[in-house]
Amino acid sequence: MGHSEPEIKGFLTSRRAALDPAELGLPDGVVRRRVRGLRREEVAQRAGISVDYYTRIEQGRAPAVSDSVVDGLARALRLTPSEHTYLRNITLPRRRAGEPEPDPGPRPRVRPEIQQLLNAMDGTVPAYVYGPAMDILAWNTLGTRLGIDYAAIPEERRNGPLLVFLDPRLKELHPNWAEIADDTVAGLRAETGRHPGSSRVCRVTHELLDRSEEFRRRWEAQAVQERTRGVKRFRHPEAGELVLRFEAFVLPADPGQMLCTYTADEGSATAEALKVLAGAAAVA
Repeated sequence: MGHSEPEIKGFLTSRRAALDPAELGLPDGVVRRRVRGLRREEVAQRAGISVDYYTRIEQGRAPAVSDSVVDGLARALRLTPSEHTYLRNITLPRRRAGEPEPDPGPRPRVRPEIQQLLNAMDGTVPAYVYGPAMDILAWNTLGTRLGIDYAAIPEERRNGPLLVFLDPRLKELHPNWAEIADDTVAGLRAETGRHPGSSRVCRVTHELLDRSEEFRRRWEAQAVQERTRGVKRFRHPEAGELVLRFEAFVLPADPGQMLCTYTADEGSATAEALKVLAGAAAVA
């Protein structure tokens, strides 16, 4: 999937609109502002580039943008690290019109050693491996008992964003579904920056744009923020309310793969509930 002009324009204009000129010490000027946020000329000045060049970048007409210019724009627009990386990726030289999409190749496989690690955590720590496009590649048994049995889902549909927005079970499972939906969209947008030629990312994104109004609204908000740690709440049909801390770890030897684990605070009701789900109820 090559990056289109609307993608660059949408991201930069949304970031401009998100900034408060007064907070940055910028005056209203002779003509009062008609729209929220910074004007193009103000972003250009803060980034140290000409207004014409900034305009060409925003319109997707700049053939290549140097790292120093990207860094300047990131400072000017107060981008987060995730947004900074995304901007660098979407302003890289793109494939010319008519060039074929790269072959997506087979779905990535998880090394046996990583599956062995997942299995070793079974019984106490639900764990999963995610791949490019947020596909779910592997899991342990407790992972399926916590949420959904991925083995019962066709491989092509084992994908975080597709499940969050198209499978009604996820809304039942997560009382804070809206927050999870926000994080999922931000993560998928970061994936489009990391894998600009990925037809899998493109297919997932376009299906959700076609089929989910809730996804479409969030996608147009242009958020790019990956959460690699935090707390998730579950409303389990058997175990009741669960509160788990998640951590995501990049697997350096496996490009594009990430290990995600869920743990309960020691001695908590959730920790006891996990033991029951694992079939190993604590001995009184």
